[in-house]
Amino acid sequence: MCAILGTFDLRSDADIRMLRPLALSMSAQQRHRGPDWSGVVADPNAILVHERLAIVDPAGGSQPILSQDQQLVLGVNGEIYNHRDLERTLSKPYDFQTGSDCEVINALARDGQSPKEWLSQINGMFAFAQWDRDQKSFLIARDHMGICPLYWGHDKEGRIWVASEMKAIVRVCDDVAPFPPGHFYDSTTGELTRYYEREWREYDHVEGVEVEAQQLREAFERAVHRQLMSDVPYGVLLSGGLDSSLVAACAAKFARQRIEDDDQKEAWWPRLHSFAIGLQGSPDLEAAQVAADALGTVHHGFTYSFEEGLDVLPDVIKHIETYDVTTIRASTPMFLLARRIKAMGIKMVLSGEGSDEIFGGYLYFHKAPSAREFHEELIRKLDNLHLFDCLRANKSMMAWGVEARVPFLDVEFIDVAMRMDAKLKMSGVDAEGRKRIEKSILREAFQGVLPDSILWRQKEQFSDGVGYGWIDGLKDHADLMITDEQMAAAEQRYPHNTPTTKEAYFYRELFEQAFPTDGAAKTVPGGKSIACSTEAALKWDEAFANMADPSGRAVKDVHENAVA
Repeated sequence: MCAILGTFDLRSDADIRMLRPLALSMSAQQRHRGPDWSGVVADPNAILVHERLAIVDPAGGSQPILSQDQQLVLGVNGEIYNHRDLERTLSKPYDFQTGSDCEVINALARDGQSPKEWLSQINGMFAFAQWDRDQKSFLIARDHMGICPLYWGHDKEGRIWVASEMKAIVRVCDDVAPFPPGHFYDSTTGELTRYYEREWREYDHVEGVEVEAQQLREAFERAVHRQLMSDVPYGVLLSGGLDSSLVAACAAKFARQRIEDDDQKEAWWPRLHSFAIGLQGSPDLEAAQVAADALGTVHHGFTYSFEEGLDVLPDVIKHIETYDVTTIRASTPMFLLARRIKAMGIKMVLSGEGSDEIFGGYLYFHKAPSAREFHEELIRKLDNLHLFDCLRANKSMMAWGVEARVPFLDVEFIDVAMRMDAKLKMSGVDAEGRKRIEKSILREAFQGVLPDSILWRQKEQFSDGVGYGWIDGLKDHADLMITDEQMAAAEQRYPHNTPTTKEAYFYRELFEQAFPTDGAAKTVPGGKSIACSTEAALKWDEAFANMADPSGRAVKDVHENAVA
């Protein structure tokens, strides 16, 4: 989705004809996200362009979506999982023009509630721009966690540009920036407003709250069931780790029935396909096959060589639009896997992102000094998720026109899992000296669903699990490509987010080749990390300051294969 919105006035058809080709050319930069169809609506005060990936109502859900009276124009990327429930609660009649789940956004906008009220009722992933022709006003909004990417900025004429990916607007917007998750911008007020608000963000509201394992399990099963909504073939990503295996297990439970028909009819594609990738002999490939055999999925385990990964790094960085080390390490095998998945005719996959941010699954959480600090780090991780794992999962897959859905970030499930006291989630050594593995509460909730070797498998970050030779090889390659002299002058070359390792410097050079502006560089977060921690968590252990590296193996005495 790409849109130009503002108070400009293209008074003639000739004016529109001048700006329309520009909008089309910018949107074409992200056509990989929507290879199925392109749609345009051009008005004197707004131009909306949409590149469609047809998953729900592929025959009739083309965009931008117009209301029957042509007043509302909607360009949206995403899925509204509870669209039927929302349709039943409408107080005013609305004549739906398509079978798209996203059209309910137009209906909600017409229903009389404020945007803050109706946006907070949506359970889904979305990023949209909605234009009201009569009022000459617009609404921009992004889902609660930033699962779907969205960027915005102003051109030299003051017009607002919005796009699903930065590359579509960076050359005309010096102030390009990620649109904040859980917020909306209403042009009638000129205000950016948070609509996604939760009491569980404050530890005082969750302290002492218990959630039974059965509640957790049922909430997650409902989340997976909701997200199987599809009119095209789908599959699951299965690394053999806990999170992806739980997603696959729940999907396998429901895959034989078509949820669009209220589970009353057999699914169009009753065999569930699962996908994994790694270097030859990687931990993930072996574990994924064990999980797939237990669940009965049609499994596809793909291998890639280090050289193949290295070859696509420039393309990966151009697609994912970041120079963050962790994200690039993990995005590369995911990018390669997405191409294989697309070649098999799959257009949507379910993935396990979000679990570690909700349950403290990263290995550095073993060092959390208290439940309060554990919980506060969870909130920091969730707030930044759109800049890291959500960005990786969405853009790596959409580079090849495959949509990734993330049931752990389902609105209802998050509310169930995040309202429990962090004491129930904490890992490490308990008061009696017993070691408690990360995400124990989640593992206990699904006892018996997976083989014990999978259910109780230690956390492996995706970039580690594909094979330890991947990260080690990247470091070795960067040592050859970047000189000591370059590192000594790194601060002068890159004063913003100065790279502190040769690997980071190497990625920064590749990013700069694709996105040479200062504005682009500033869309990427910085700061030190260990095993994907925020910078604040480095204070938990004195050793962290000297071992700052995003790999899980950097956490000594926790990771079974910790680096020396």
